[in-house]
Amino acid sequence: MSTRVALGVSYRGQAYKGWQSQPGGGTVQDALEKALGQFAAQPIRTICAGRTDTGVHGLNQVVHFDAPVEREPFSWVRGTNRYLPPDIAIQWCAFPGAQFHARNHARGRRYAYLLLESAVRPAIETGSVGWIFRPLDGEAMRAAVPHLLGEHDFSSFRSSECQAASPVKQLRRIEITKRGAYWRFEFDASAFLHHMVRNLMGCLIAVGTGSRHPDWLIEVLAARNRDAAAPTFAPDGLYFVGPYYDAELNLPERTAAMDWLP
Repeated sequence: MSTRVALGVSYRGQAYKGWQSQPGGGTVQDALEKALGQFAAQPIRTICAGRTDTGVHGLNQVVHFDAPVEREPFSWVRGTNRYLPPDIAIQWCAFPGAQFHARNHARGRRYAYLLLESAVRPAIETGSVGWIFRPLDGEAMRAAVPHLLGEHDFSSFRSSECQAASPVKQLRRIEITKRGAYWRFEFDASAFLHHMVRNLMGCLIAVGTGSRHPDWLIEVLAARNRDAAAPTFAPDGLYFVGPYYDAELNLPERTAAMDWLP
C-alpha cells in the first residue's frame, strides 16, 4: 500500500522555466521528479501547492505524491537531494495522511518580494532582487495597501494566460518594510492569480515613486481590466514563501531558506 508523502522544497528559480513540467523540460518540477524517480527507482509525479513563473524562487514549496516504496522521512530528504542540482533542495518530509492534498488543503499562500533601491543596478544580487533606481515613499505605498485588502475581483492584476476559475481572491495582508537599501513586500492571500503579485508590485511602485496617488488603486480594482494597472514588474525578487495548512497537519511553515532574506 502506498504512502502519501509531503515535501517542502526550496529553489532558486533563475535557471528554470517556472515550476510546472513542460514537454521540453527545464522546470523545477521536471528536476524534482527526475531526482525522486532516481531515488525511488520508479517514476513519481508530484502535485504542488502553487505554481511559480520563470525566474521566481521558492522558499517552502509544498508538494505531495503517493510513494511507490517505503522510506523514512529523512531518507526521502537526503536520498533525493543527492540527485538534485545545487539550486534545488528538499527541506523536510512528512506523512500527513492519505487524504492530504498540497493544493486543495492550503488555507492560504504567502509571497515576498525583495527590492533593491539604488542608483546603480545590482551585481552580486542579480536574479535575487528586483531593482528600482528612484527613491520610494514608504508611507505612500502603505497608504495604498488598505484599498487592496479584502475579497475583490482582481482581474486588473491578472495575466491573460491565467487559468484560475475565478478572479475573486481574498488578499489578507500586505506588509512593507525597509532595511538599509532593501525593501521587503510580503503578501498573504487565499490564493493568487497568474502574475498577480508582480502586477501588484508594479502598482505599488508607481505609487511609491509618486507617479500615482495611493487612491489610484481604488480605480484600478474597480476597472477589472488589466490595462488599468501598471506594467508587470520583474520576477527576479519574487519568492514563494509557501502555503499554510490547518495546525493539526503539523506541516512546517518555515525553512532555513527564509532566514537569509533581509
